[in-house]
Amino acid sequence: MDISQVFNNLQKLVPNAIIQCHETLKGYVYTQMGGNADIRVVPSTYDEVQSIIKYAVDHNVRITTLGNGSNVIIRDGGIRGIVLQMTSLQDITLSEHTLTAQSGASIIHVSQVALQHKLTGLEFACGIPGTVGGALYMNAGAYGGEVADVLQDALVVDSTGQLLTLHNEDMKWGYRHSVFAGGEYTILQARFTLEPGDHSSIKEKMDELTHLRESKQPLEYPSCGSVFKRPPNRFAGQLIQESGLQGVRIGGAEVSTKHAGFIVNVDHATASDYIALVAHVREIVREKFGVDLETEVKFIGEE
Repeated sequence: MDISQVFNNLQKLVPNAIIQCHETLKGYVYTQMGGNADIRVVPSTYDEVQSIIKYAVDHNVRITTLGNGSNVIIRDGGIRGIVLQMTSLQDITLSEHTLTAQSGASIIHVSQVALQHKLTGLEFACGIPGTVGGALYMNAGAYGGEVADVLQDALVVDSTGQLLTLHNEDMKWGYRHSVFAGGEYTILQARFTLEPGDHSSIKEKMDELTHLRESKQPLEYPSCGSVFKRPPNRFAGQLIQESGLQGVRIGGAEVSTKHAGFIVNVDHATASDYIALVAHVREIVREKFGVDLETEVKFIGEE
């Protein structure tokens, strides 16, 4: 792949999009680590997304979709091909009890809009730092709620650049899993079906969840949230804590002393530091408890 040629072609194809060559991705992910993108493109319309995907297919260029990077680790070697970052698509609209949100909108902001309009169902999302697209991808959830409970449908672009609507029953929901994990679709927008509620009750619940998050999570350091999925009938953080791993550090990455389920960037960590610490934690917990922790965070890019 001739990066400069792809860059020039994209400039002609989608002249209003942000297009950058050899762009470092550290500033676009929550952990503030990782390598460069060959080409980073930030589209502002659905037509641009379709055009970019069709171009990538026609020219055999790898494409990686990224939101705000709250649940990914980009390896130090960076990402080859096109990184399609959806963060300019942020519109949120309301029709009766249905909220429609573009994939780059903050799911926290969507929950706040629901509150403003006295709609209940998205309180669980008030502290989840990802985008709408990322929330669908992961079937994001917290405190007893998850995206699968409230999603009506999603407008997507398939791997050939065609528009499709996928309904809730098409999503292959699982714990921190959906049909989008297969990489076949790029999410453009989602519709959430909510219920009328009492403003003060909704706000009280959101305030309670926000307090729990702020009191228990190490928000003062860059991180990507909970690193590991909850194992059956156990809590990952508890297993890590009981393994004596809190405060263990590799390079600039550290198992949080505030919440053992988090690995934080305390001193200019590299992705290699982080990945090595994840492997170490998994090894120790496996040896001590016989539990094989599965990562919730996604690792992308080259070594």
